[in-house]
Amino acid sequence: MAATFPSDPLPNPAACAAEPRDVPLWKAVLLCGMAGGMGWGIRGQYGHESGAMMAGLLVSSVIAMLFLQGSSGAGALRAIAWCTVAIGFGGSETYGQTIGLTQNAHLIGNNAAWWWGMLGLAVKGGVWIGFAGCFLGMGLSGTRYSRRELAGLMTLLPLVYLIGIWWWNSPFNPGLRRLPSIYFSETWDWKPNGEVKPRFECWGGLLTALGTLLIYTRLVRHDRLALRLGLAGILGGCLGFPGGQSLQSFHAWHLESFRTGWIAHLDPHLNWWNLMEITFGAVMGSTLGLFVWLNRQHIRVLPDNQTTQSGVIDVAMLLVHLTLLTVSEFSNVAMVNALYGLGICMGWIPIVASANSRRWPGFLVTVVVMLPIAGKTVRELVYRESAIAPLMGWMIYFLLPLVIAAGFCGKLVRTCDTHADGQKIGRLVLLWGTWSFFLLNFAFFRFPWPWQIWTIRTPSAILYSLCLCCLTVAAWKSRERKTTVVPTSEESVIAGMNS
Repeated sequence: MAATFPSDPLPNPAACAAEPRDVPLWKAVLLCGMAGGMGWGIRGQYGHESGAMMAGLLVSSVIAMLFLQGSSGAGALRAIAWCTVAIGFGGSETYGQTIGLTQNAHLIGNNAAWWWGMLGLAVKGGVWIGFAGCFLGMGLSGTRYSRRELAGLMTLLPLVYLIGIWWWNSPFNPGLRRLPSIYFSETWDWKPNGEVKPRFECWGGLLTALGTLLIYTRLVRHDRLALRLGLAGILGGCLGFPGGQSLQSFHAWHLESFRTGWIAHLDPHLNWWNLMEITFGAVMGSTLGLFVWLNRQHIRVLPDNQTTQSGVIDVAMLLVHLTLLTVSEFSNVAMVNALYGLGICMGWIPIVASANSRRWPGFLVTVVVMLPIAGKTVRELVYRESAIAPLMGWMIYFLLPLVIAAGFCGKLVRTCDTHADGQKIGRLVLLWGTWSFFLLNFAFFRFPWPWQIWTIRTPSAILYSLCLCCLTVAAWKSRERKTTVVPTSEESVIAGMNS
C-alpha cells in the first residue's frame, strides 16, 4: 500500500477555491511579464539572493491577484512567500564571465564562445527560476507540507547540493589549471594569451538539488502542480537569460550599426546590461504566467487550519534570520557568509518557519525582503556616492521603509485573519512591492526624471514607470471582481461537500 500523508489534498479540493476561468491569457502573460521585467531589472542594482526576491514577490503576487479569487488569503500569502524566497536560491550562481563569453572584445566573432556562453546562461537561468516555479506550485497545489517535512527537505537539499558540486563542478584548482569538464566561465581556451581568473561555479549543485526537489514533490507527494510549475520555471529561465543576453551581445557584436541613424542618439543612454536583465525577467515572468493559466484548473489553495506558532517563536526566528542576513549582506564574517552565502541555506528558516505560522509569510514579503534592499540603498547613496547626509539617509531610506514594512506586515496578517481571499492578498502585496521597490530604486538611480538630461539610467526608469502604472491600474481594477466566501477550515469544506 502506498504511503499516505496527513497533509494530502482533500478528496474534492475544488471546493477550496473558485475556478478562475475568466482570466484572459493575454492578461496573465502581460502582467506577469511586466512584474518579472520590473522586478528583475531593479534586482540589477541590488544583486544576489536578496535582490532576486523582488522579482519573485511581484510575479507571484500578480498570479495570486489573477487566479486566487475566492481562495484562502493565508494560503495565498504563503505561496507568495515561498516563491519569493525560492527565487533567491539561484543568486548563488556566478554568471558574469559566462555573459563575457558572448560579448567580450577579444571574443567578438568567435561563434563557438558565443554558443557556449548562451548554453551556460540557459542552464544557469533554468536552475535559477526552476526553484521559484516549484515552490510556487507547492503553495498552490492543495498539498499540505508540514513544518517537520519541510525541515527535512530543506536540510536534504544542501547535502544533495554538495553531491552535485562534486559531480558537476569539480575539480576546481585554477593554480594547476584544473577545471570541471563542463565549465561555463572564462578559461585559457578562450583567452590563451591573457590573464584568466576562473570563477567557481555551483550550477551543478543547484541543478542536483532542484532535480531532487522535483522528484520528491512529484513521486513522493504526488504534487503535479509543483512539478509542472517547476518545469515552467526551468523553461522560463532557459529562454529568458540567453534571450535577454542576445540583445546585449548583438549590440556588442554590431557596434557600427548603432553609430548611425536614430539609434545613434539613443544608444549612449541605453544600459544594455540592465536591458538584458529586464528582458530576462519579462520572459521568465510571462512563462510562469502562461503555465499557471494553462494549469489554472489544478490550483487548490487549502484553507489555513494549521496550528499557529507562538508569537515568541515567530519573533525569535525572525530576529535570528535578520541577524544572519544582515551580517551576510553587509559584513565579512567567514562562517556566516559561508552559510548564508548559499541561497538554499539562507532559505531554511523562512521556508520552515512559514509552514505553521500565519505571521511568517507576512514577515517574508515585507520586513525580510525590505531589510537588505533598504540597507543597500543607504550604502549606495550615503557611503558610495555621498548623495545625502548620513542621518537623513538612514532615516529616509532605511528606517522609514522598515517602519512601513512592519506596519504593512501587521495589516496583511490582520487581513488574513478576516478570511480575505487570495485575490485581495495578491493585490495588496503587489501594490506594496511595486511602489516600494520602484521608489527605492528611483532614489538609487538618483531620480532620473525624463525631462532632465538623460543618463544611462533614464530609459530603464521609464520602463519601470510604465510597468508600475500598468500593474497599479490592474490591481485597482481587480477590486471590481466579486469574491466568494472562503472556507475557514478543512472541516467546513468537507461539511459543504457532504451537504
